[in-house]
Amino acid sequence: MIRGHVPAPPAPADHGDTRSVVLRLYTVVIDATDPRALARWWAEALGWQILHDGAEEVVVAKDDDSYPALIFVPVGEPKIVKNRVHLDLAPDDRDREVSRLEAMGARRVDVGQGPQSTWVVLADPEGNEFCVLSSRDGGL
Repeated sequence: MIRGHVPAPPAPADHGDTRSVVLRLYTVVIDATDPRALARWWAEALGWQILHDGAEEVVVAKDDDSYPALIFVPVGEPKIVKNRVHLDLAPDDRDREVSRLEAMGARRVDVGQGPQSTWVVLADPEGNEFCVLSSRDGGL
């Protein structure tokens, strides 16, 4: 690959008619050294509730009928590298929400987003990055 040149992506494979595929995002699973504490933090951050609190997983969702949910599972090692996947949160008032989340223990993270970015990158208490979008992006 030539520096600065991104090759064209390969043509998508033909998997037939996909109009009848019915897949829904059901849960996002998050590794945590302390699943209960992190689940409580995210439940408060999102205004959601803990639906299940077990030894192998803690489930957080808006309510019993709303999905996707977040599932926190125990792992023995702490997070040490940048996330490969992250959540984007769409607030009514970005600055107010960033202040609230920081007061709850989130911290700002510089991942190279630049000063003109319309979003703020934060990390939860275990270091998992997430973005708080511009208030104008909330209606996407």
